[in-house]
Amino acid sequence: MKLSAKDIASGLFLILIAAIGLWLNEDHALGTARRMGPGYMPMLVFWLQIALGALVILVGLGSGPDPLERWTGLEIGSLVLAIIAGTVTYLVAPSISEFFTQTYNGVGLAMLVGFLVLCWAAGWRLLGYVCASLAFFSLVLEKGGLMLALIGTIGISAMADPDHRARPLGVLGIMIFLLALCWWIFIKELDIRVAVWPMQN
Repeated sequence: MKLSAKDIASGLFLILIAAIGLWLNEDHALGTARRMGPGYMPMLVFWLQIALGALVILVGLGSGPDPLERWTGLEIGSLVLAIIAGTVTYLVAPSISEFFTQTYNGVGLAMLVGFLVLCWAAGWRLLGYVCASLAFFSLVLEKGGLMLALIGTIGISAMADPDHRARPLGVLGIMIFLLALCWWIFIKELDIRVAVWPMQN
């Protein structure tokens, strides 16, 4: 059997993150498909992510051999520092603000800090910025509103690609389009009860 170590590791990572997301999402009411609660869409996304992870693993079982590249000292150091920074942030966060005493807020801040530290190594930059942008979204949505969460998410994830860093007007155009699209779909059409701007909290 030709195994692809990268695909199998990626699939397992997707499933692990989705399982953590499902566990953290247990605090939110699901509602129904017609009247979605705050936990409904995340639950669907996490189950889709589990299915995607399983599909990636299945593809990885027959698409190898593809050995993992050797990691540099900077990549290993960044990974260790990211884990330490995330752990320390999680432990210290509740003393910074009462907002972080809720488990998912503390985990979100720890993931944001850890993934940003991970970005110091070029080999981790793509993964680090994309995951940091998702952690930022989860942290800011409740208190900062949908628009601020989306602006930060798009801005942080755009840092992952050097072409996007060189073309800020292109990122701004994508940002404006996605802000309008998300407002139209989630606020106007689906009438999801989430603050649009920070002052509405």
